Amino acid sequence: MTPPPGAAAFLDAHGWGGAQILPVAGDASFRRYFRAIEAGRQAILMDAPPPHEDPRPFIAVAKWLVERDFAAPAILACDFDQGLVLIEDFGDDRLREAVDASPDEELSLYAPAIDLLVRLRAQPAGPVPPYDRAVLKREAGLFVEWYCPAVGIEPDLAGWDAAWESVFDHAIAETPVTVLRDYHAENLMLVGPERSLGLLDFQDALAGHPAYDLVSLLQDARRTVDPAVEAAMLARYRAAADAGEEFMNAYHVLGAQRNAKILGIFTRLWKRDGKPHYATMCPRVWTYLERDLAQPVMATVAAWFAANVPPALRGDPLALSA
Repeated sequence: MTPPPGAAAFLDAHGWGGAQILPVAGDASFRRYFRAIEAGRQAILMDAPPPHEDPRPFIAVAKWLVERDFAAPAILACDFDQGLVLIEDFGDDRLREAVDASPDEELSLYAPAIDLLVRLRAQPAGPVPPYDRAVLKREAGLFVEWYCPAVGIEPDLAGWDAAWESVFDHAIAETPVTVLRDYHAENLMLVGPERSLGLLDFQDALAGHPAYDLVSLLQDARRTVDPAVEAAMLARYRAAADAGEEFMNAYHVLGAQRNAKILGIFTRLWKRDGKPHYATMCPRVWTYLERDLAQPVMATVAAWFAANVPPALRGDPLALSA
């Protein structure tokens, strides 16, 4: 987590000369984050190095969100050639740690995140690419591309494609909304004395089904969400958005699709990128996936899993491959 070579000059050029640069975090991509501290103020320095990363989508979505009164960080300065962006600092108070510290308050802490999605649903989709059938298929395919070979499975690929094709109609919204795609407890900040929700990590936003971000939040790959909490928050959302049974079909299709994708991604992060701790989260993701596969709408996909992935091979791919 050494600051990029151009960081000091970039900060100096934008009025932050002499700022102390401290590491904050990296993530599953090539992006890294630092905190710039200078004269009693602080900001976050995003390092999104080209050609691996492009900060323009983050900036565009942040602007779109702020214009609609959602709390995305203000953009203070940017240098696209270096991939450096200085953004508003929302602090360190994340929903994840707040819930872990006060489990008795889990419902009250999650409720504002549900209400924000109800508000987001009411907005026409922003200027982002479509979350269409081709994207859904490509993402789901990461499971058979990475997870299956890692645990010694030779999957029925034709059957895989056919099973998903039979359910994807449920996942295509008649009226798409902006889907933030990584809407979960580690990307939701509690900002200011009122602890209002601040949004992060939305650069991959697409125009798709509103159920997707609910899945991201309530089937969180990084922390276990109790089924009772999931049910209560779904009920809250459905009551506010007047979402019927077809919405729940979409929720379970997208839940299965997202969880299959994540199993592929987490396996890839271990196998290709040398980040084995992601593999340890796969058992939690399997729990969510099996919960979705148990729903009637997922019968064809569930049958494929039953025929191709025995229960003994559903878990941590690193441990299973040992």
